[in-house]
Amino acid sequence: MRHVAERPVSEPVLLILISLAEQPRHGYALLKDIEVLSQGRVRMSTGTLYGALRRLLEDQWIQRFEQADTSREKQAYRLTSAGRKQLEQELSRMRQLTRVAGARLRTGEA
Repeated sequence: MRHVAERPVSEPVLLILISLAEQPRHGYALLKDIEVLSQGRVRMSTGTLYGALRRLLEDQWIQRFEQADTSREKQAYRLTSAGRKQLEQELSRMRQLTRVAGARLRTGEA
């Protein structure tokens, strides 16, 4: 497995996992949702997106999902239970880190 629970995931991977936690999405929908999630701060390239999706598929954090879309062939993805667990662990790590940072900022006030 490429990503392990003890090591933080990259921001693009985190945003993909967050997006897929809500519902399955195809690539273009992921790009648009990630832009919304980041309030326009992150505009992921297709190369970055599909590279991350490939790694997430290899790590079995996501899986391909068949969608009934007759307009054209779109590959959709959804979070697996392993991916959901990884997202939960990452969010827990981030909550702990922000608690510590907040405490440090309060004690450092003069």
